[in-house]
Amino acid sequence: MYKITLVKSLIGRKPNQVKTAKALGLTKIGQSVEKEENEAIKGMIVTIAHMVKVEIK
Repeated sequence: MYKITLVKSLIGRKPNQVKTAKALGLTKIGQSVEKEENEAIKGMIVTIAHMVKVEIK
């Protein structure tokens, strides 16, 4: 299980990065979501790794 927290703004980011963050359920700075570990989620995290903080639970 991953706890993913958005730590940087989506403003001015590439459209694919904004869509990835929103697909994870992240819209506001400081917002966190918990997601199961799988390859799709890992790929999404890699795409926006510079904007999120990831904790493994």
